[in-house]
Amino acid sequence: MIIPLAKITIIGLSRDKEQVLSELQEIGCLHVVSLRPGEEMQKAGAPPSESREALKFLVSCPQFRRQVHNPSKFDAAIVERRALDLKRAIHKLTDERDFLQKRIKDLRPWGDFTFPDPQQVRNLLLWFYIVPNHLKKKVDALDLVYDIVGQDNRFFYIVVVSEDEPEGMPVPRTHTGNKSLSELEQRIEEVELELEDLQAERASLTRWCSLFARNLYFLEDRAELWGVSQQTLDQDSFFALRAWAPREKLQELENFAVDHSLVIEVTEPQPDEIPPTLLQNEALLSSGQDLVSFYMTPSYWLWDPSAIVFFSFALFFGIILGDAGYGVLFAVVLALTWKPMGSSRLGRRLRILFAGLAASTIVCGILLGNYFGIVLSKSSLLSRLRVLDLDNYSAMMRLTILIGCAHLILANTAYAWHRRRSVAALASVGWVMLFIGAISVWLGSSGIGPPFPMMRGGYILMALGACAVLFFTSTEGGFAKRLLGGFHGLTRVSAAFGDTLSYLRLFALLLATASLATTFNGLAQQVSQAFAGFGILFAAIILLIGHSLNILLGITGGFIHGLRLNFIEFFNWATPDEGYPFRPFARKEKSKWTN
Repeated sequence: MIIPLAKITIIGLSRDKEQVLSELQEIGCLHVVSLRPGEEMQKAGAPPSESREALKFLVSCPQFRRQVHNPSKFDAAIVERRALDLKRAIHKLTDERDFLQKRIKDLRPWGDFTFPDPQQVRNLLLWFYIVPNHLKKKVDALDLVYDIVGQDNRFFYIVVVSEDEPEGMPVPRTHTGNKSLSELEQRIEEVELELEDLQAERASLTRWCSLFARNLYFLEDRAELWGVSQQTLDQDSFFALRAWAPREKLQELENFAVDHSLVIEVTEPQPDEIPPTLLQNEALLSSGQDLVSFYMTPSYWLWDPSAIVFFSFALFFGIILGDAGYGVLFAVVLALTWKPMGSSRLGRRLRILFAGLAASTIVCGILLGNYFGIVLSKSSLLSRLRVLDLDNYSAMMRLTILIGCAHLILANTAYAWHRRRSVAALASVGWVMLFIGAISVWLGSSGIGPPFPMMRGGYILMALGACAVLFFTSTEGGFAKRLLGGFHGLTRVSAAFGDTLSYLRLFALLLATASLATTFNGLAQQVSQAFAGFGILFAAIILLIGHSLNILLGITGGFIHGLRLNFIEFFNWATPDEGYPFRPFARKEKSKWTN
């Protein structure tokens, strides 16, 4: 669900600002809004990355010192600052060394020389050219004063003496710079020595890596605290902080304001404002929330599709794999990793999602009667649970289209319920009627059910639905403007048709998974029959590699296309407006180091 928010403004004395912000960070329930024009709060979840960059820089050092575990002489801020300074200095010197190496290589054929003073040579200048052997005759044809200072099997290295840049040269001139070869070689030696000294200091800092890693959250918390302090409005001896906060936390914040002699103002979000979206679901549906947040954040004024996305994604994933044997294999792997995954919050959320995917795959596989690509005989007990025939293409295509229609009807129904206090909800109701009417006409014309009443009822529903879309898609302005908006809304008929047919990918991917499994089973059987003895071993290898590849492709297709049908088709009808996530100003530090 989307947690209701309120806008709060806190005003206090400037001398108490640092302490107040630090304690608010400890509470961790505010989404800070900048009160300084043109400035935005740093994105939470991606705080200043300098501390992590510093740690990565130290850990990647080729020379690693013995770790110090006594924190008495350790200062995380100093280590961070020095590591970043070293990184920048090493990067700068490395670039200079690379430049010098290239310049020395280019300059070496010309020899070690220095440019004369132009006044001493009557303002004549030296112009350098690397001329291929076959173009040497063109240089000879020019009236120039030049000298060949070097030659190899490909080029002549020619120096032209002229007051102005020569015209007619067959190649562009070469830039040698104003430093002599000896000066460049001396400088690169100095750079190499400086780099060695910096790398030695870098290696010395690696002794603090263990303590630094344990203080990473502390550094990020401090950086975020500084960032929020830049978002407040400071005037005279007062500061003001504005933020969004969950309504359930308002009493705690008001008590905090009283305890710290602060002024707090609470206002409700206005229709023209777009607050951040704070999603919060039960543990069972928390992974659905993660799936939604992975693609987009619904607007605060909309609804939370986490539950529908969770179950529909599990259903689509199960259909695409459609093999009970694969599902059981997933369940076994999940059971073995269940306890280790429970050690982290993310792992606990993911294992619920994976359990749903495994269960859906098993159920869909049982309904299809598919077990590692093998269809059981009719006399077996499990075959009695088979209600779908994968070889009946028309029935399976019809089923997937009906699933798609149901998904899109659910999307419009949810959106209509969300807008139930507005006549604009009738437009979504109209689309529901259009989908149901189109299904009735299609099924009636296909001979499924009584044709006349289904087709007649379907046409009536489609007509009523079209009228609802026409008159209620736009609810602002005069009748003509609303009617024009309605006609524009009806243009989505083609999108509705395309979105519905998009669900045929479920059957296509299911058929591909089942066909590959059957093919590998057939190959293994042929090999085992063709080669006595070792044929069984070869067949086992084919089955192992083949089904592993098929499972990998099935999982990839299940995730990509299962999420796509939710993110593109479903969200297109259910959550047309995108918002931005609630980013709490909160501490990330879990524990402090100890002796």
